[in-house]
Parts: sequence; structure tokens; C-alpha cells
Amino acid sequence: MNRRGHTASQPRSWTGRLTLGLVGLALVAGCAGGPTTPPKIIYQSGLSEVRVEQDPDSMTNSHPANLTATEVGTLLRGVRAWERRNFIHRLFVGEADRTRAFRNEEITVLASPMAKALAQTGPAERVYFHLSHATDQGDEETTTGWIAIRGSILHLTLTGVHDRHSPGPDISKYDRQLPNIPEASAAHDVTFEPEEFLVTVRSGARFFAPDQREELQIRYREALTAMPVQPGLDRGHEAAPPKP
Repeated sequence: MNRRGHTASQPRSWTGRLTLGLVGLALVAGCAGGPTTPPKIIYQSGLSEVRVEQDPDSMTNSHPANLTATEVGTLLRGVRAWERRNFIHRLFVGEADRTRAFRNEEITVLASPMAKALAQTGPAERVYFHLSHATDQGDEETTTGWIAIRGSILHLTLTGVHDRHSPGPDISKYDRQLPNIPEASAAHDVTFEPEEFLVTVRSGARFFAPDQREELQIRYREALTAMPVQPGLDRGHEAAPPKP
């Protein structure tokens, strides 16, 4: 009887040890990862905001970075976006017109907070921005992305440019009746002008993410020496929300 009782208890003993071991490994992994730094809000008005957040793509950014609001605005003026069309679509209607990804009033909102944010970021952080306003038709229009500087290259990523969709706080790309189903925003292409300062454009998206990702890599210091200056952004006036 004693031999049987001892034998029967062995599987339970090993199961308990295995469970404790897994719990210990999870605790060690959690401690090694360290606490996540919460985002730092630099500007917020309605659903629009500029913030400093952790950069999952790099821990070696050249931050903090010193750019004036005028320099940020000048660079944003050089970004162009247009609807992505397939071969058949282009065959019948041609290429879509390239338009500025950031309108004048949007640059006025973003330039100063983005310059302040870049001055406060660390090597493992980036500057996130989200612009939102209501259109005359009652939709929400958003432009979203982030920037980071690595060496002599400014990385500007856009996940949406003037996307129009149903309004709703914090779920801008999801259907209101089926909140787990992402809306299909129109795909877009982006570039930077003058193009001689554009190193490359990278397209992609995170797995299961509804957003498109278009990354521009720009030799920004060289570009600033050749581009017309975007005036009136370093005068200390308060940024106003973009108008429809």
C-alpha cells in the first residue's frame, strides 16, 4: 500500500514542479523586459494629438533631436500622397494626382509640437502624431504616422493620409456596427519632393494590423538647405485644430 501511494504521488509531484518552473520563468522574463514607459502627450485637441512613445522598431535613434518648428513644417510640405491604382485602373483613368500629405493648416498644428517632441525623445522612442477633424459630410478625416531620426536620415511613416471613415473615438478604422471588422481605407502611395533627397520608400504592415505603412527615409539636413522655408511657425503662437 505504501509503495503504491508513493508511486501515485510522483506524477503529481513532477506536475507541481513543472508548474512552478514555468511561473518562475514568466516572472524572470517580465522583470527582464522592464516596465513600459507610458506615452508623453505633447499636444492634444479633440482626437488630434502629438506624443512621445516607445519605438518598437529601433533602440538607437539619434534622439533627442534639434529641429525648429519651421524646419519640421518645411519637411512636411515636401511629402506627397496619392491613391494607389492597379494596372487596369491606371489604363482607363491614368495615375492619381499627387497632393500634399499635409495641408497648410495641418502643418500649423503639427510643426511646433513635433519639434518639441523630438527634443524630448530618447534613443528608444519616436514621435507619434494623429490629426482628426470632421468633414462637411459628417465623416471623420484622419492622418496618422510617426517620425524618428537615425543618423542623417529622418524616417517618416504614414499609416493613413486624409482617410475618411465613420466617426468614433479611438476606433477610427473600425465599422461602427461590427467593431471588430476593420474598414478598408483606400491604399495610397507616398513620396518626398525634391526626390533627390529621398533615400527610399518602404511599404508594409504589421501582421493583423488594419493600417497600411508607408515609410519615407529622407536626408533631411540636405533637403532643408535646398527647400523653400515654411514661414511663420516659430513665432510662439498656439496651434489651432485643423479645419474641415
